[in-house]
Amino acid sequence: MSTCILSASLALTGAQSVQATEELQLAHAYPSDHIFHLTSTTFMDELKNKGADIEVDYHPGGSLGDWASLFEQSMEGVVPMTMSFGASEFDPRLDLSWLSYVVDDWKEAREVYGPNGKMTNVYNEIMGDLDLVVLGVIPTGFGSIAMRKGVDTIPTSFPEDGKDIKMRVPAIPIGIERYRSFGFTPVPMPFSELYTALQLGTVDARGTAPSVEIWQMRDVLESYILTKDYFEHAFWVVNKSWLEGLPAQERNKLIAAADATMAKVWDEAQAIDEGFLDKVRGAGIKVVELSPEDMAKAKEILYANEWPFMEKIVGSKIMNMMRDIAGIQ
Repeated sequence: MSTCILSASLALTGAQSVQATEELQLAHAYPSDHIFHLTSTTFMDELKNKGADIEVDYHPGGSLGDWASLFEQSMEGVVPMTMSFGASEFDPRLDLSWLSYVVDDWKEAREVYGPNGKMTNVYNEIMGDLDLVVLGVIPTGFGSIAMRKGVDTIPTSFPEDGKDIKMRVPAIPIGIERYRSFGFTPVPMPFSELYTALQLGTVDARGTAPSVEIWQMRDVLESYILTKDYFEHAFWVVNKSWLEGLPAQERNKLIAAADATMAKVWDEAQAIDEGFLDKVRGAGIKVVELSPEDMAKAKEILYANEWPFMEKIVGSKIMNMMRDIAGIQ
């Protein structure tokens, strides 16, 4: 009888071990009206739909650090999953995600950056060296520039209109190069300090700004100039070692849930971006479009300056591919 009881106990323990729920910490640095939150909640729903035995410990809003810090924590496996922008301090090739004037509209953006897009393998090759896997590329919309309240200047013709304007840029080389080429005085600054800097007049303007962030900072902004100088997209990454350590069945369910999430997010992203642009207009911010001549001039400047700068970092093979995508001869 003792032997039977012991055998049954061991069998039960083994079954419980096999069926143990996997824990996954997911964190990002943005609020609930950002597409990162939509992506996160959709993913958690899809995990349930796939029957995955994975419990998500979700931390939005930067409670575990800013986006660059979370990117590093995912590399180290401390926070296995995050949604973050390209943090080039860890690999300069990640600045490729900020490259200017690759696509002109949402249709082209989906073909290049969307599910099974042309850039997926390129990004995964880079991320693999950082012990990360790209589960998806999250679109946030076309980035432009915005002027703070109290500054009536509306720069549309570059580089002459950028003179003497202090432009906040992320602390990334390609951002500094871009806005210097546009004639501005670049001021590298963490995103967490930006709102106060605009409020106090430490900077006159901000670049790399999709419509959702203009809405979030609407009370300190005067105008929004649609340079659309790049298509902003973020990386949804998971630590590669953590992912490979999952039981195969759970790993397959997680990847299937991520694929289903990305399909839904890309279906909704354009409407979300355009909706925030309408809100920006409704808030009284001047929304200004570049003339075709000024847009062509802006592209010419960055193709001549920023693109060769980037080629020194990623090499001619990748940049020739990017030129083919952008239709640059």
